[in-house]
Amino acid sequence: MNFTGFTEKDFSIFSIDGLEERMEAIRGNIQPKFKTIGEELSDNLSDMTGNDMHVHIAQHARRTKNPPTDTWMAFCHNKRGYKKHPHFQIGLWDDHLFMWLAYIYEMPGKQEVAKSFLNQIDDIRGSIPDHYVISLDHTKKEAVKLSETDLEKALTRLQNVKKAEFLIGRSFKPDDPILSDGSAFLNEARSTFETLTPLYKISMG
Repeated sequence: MNFTGFTEKDFSIFSIDGLEERMEAIRGNIQPKFKTIGEELSDNLSDMTGNDMHVHIAQHARRTKNPPTDTWMAFCHNKRGYKKHPHFQIGLWDDHLFMWLAYIYEMPGKQEVAKSFLNQIDDIRGSIPDHYVISLDHTKKEAVKLSETDLEKALTRLQNVKKAEFLIGRSFKPDDPILSDGSAFLNEARSTFETLTPLYKISMG
């Protein structure tokens, strides 16, 4: 399958009522695109990071009633799972697509990662463009531009609060022309993850 990009139809899936109905649309429309993106990008990410990166596509298997409000894929060095490790994500809410380097609450050792980031905070500020965004909770849509974020406060929270999270990356509106051009999208994802790879390497060190 050639990846041709995302369309408004993909985002409108999150307005479909019913768990099974929405999951059927996710499985039929979005997951095949995730699979193709994984095939296109996993080798690139393996080369960038120096680790074999495996593709994980969210199955939402534990849901019994409420349909998912977002869906995603992850790239991780661990073949069995990604939530306990630093990982890259691509996913959709109804009003935007995200590309993240993610450290979520299931991950042990966040204190050490946060300490490493705090020790190199000036280098991080200098290497990540201001228009990149930060989220402190992967279950919520909200993300704030790096230029408007108190980065030291966010990382200190990651260090001190057990359930704290830290996600950094890009956000794209559904009508962004990059999303509807498969080749441009893949290039943008490569560029974004390449920008974030130094942080990934710090956290893996």
